[in-house]
Amino acid sequence: MAEPHAEHIVQINFTAKNHTIVGNNYRLMDTKDLNVDPLEVRKFDELASRWWDPDGEFKPLHKINPLRIAYVEAHADLAGKKVLDVGCGGGLLSEGMAKCGALVTGIDMAPAPLAVARLHRHKSGLPEINYLETSAEQLLMTDAGGFDIVTCMEVIEHVPDPVSLVRACAQLIRPGGSVFFSTLNRNAKSFMTAIVAAEYLLRLLPKGTHEYERFIKPSELRQWGIAAGLQFCGISGIEYSVLDGEFALGPNVDVNYLMHFASFS
Repeated sequence: MAEPHAEHIVQINFTAKNHTIVGNNYRLMDTKDLNVDPLEVRKFDELASRWWDPDGEFKPLHKINPLRIAYVEAHADLAGKKVLDVGCGGGLLSEGMAKCGALVTGIDMAPAPLAVARLHRHKSGLPEINYLETSAEQLLMTDAGGFDIVTCMEVIEHVPDPVSLVRACAQLIRPGGSVFFSTLNRNAKSFMTAIVAAEYLLRLLPKGTHEYERFIKPSELRQWGIAAGLQFCGISGIEYSVLDGEFALGPNVDVNYLMHFASFS
């Protein structure tokens, strides 16, 4: 069997004591310490090849991506800024921000989506995007305070310890920098909309994409950000219209929402 390319780390999951076998030499990595759920990594690995299909499983991400970028740009100038995209997946948000002039580093723990992101980066003529297979907690050991802007979109509800991720994002930005989160509210409406309707009735997302218990109330995320030393700046909902199948920014945060924090200067 051919050896995998050095850029593409082979990851094999096994469940005992939160460990994962990683790399060509099969060294043990404690996924609990990395704040990674191996099942979530495998879930997105299996969908990687369809990441850039605008009509595939990631169609909702393609539709909301311009809204995410617009929200970030409305609160922080991307041009020339060092931006970290946490949980970048196949690179949708990373490429969008790079096209706005940002110097983007995208990180993810799922190797297959990263391989797709690297390939699409060259196809799009954006070789300056730097993709790394690492977690925010790992990157903190070498790049604390190294970024002007940190984005963490549709990621926090997929990690075992969301508080740890918020804290890491807060420590990765320089004084005066901005952090942007996007996630799902936890209530009956979000359960019916984001899981029952989106995954089972309308088939907008693959079944099992989300777990309701991991959804996060805006009050919780705001509290975690403030506890991590950030200043709460604002919140906006991402609203879905069943009539035309389109998304828009708005005041309703019952289901999807974006939250902006800033670090104190």
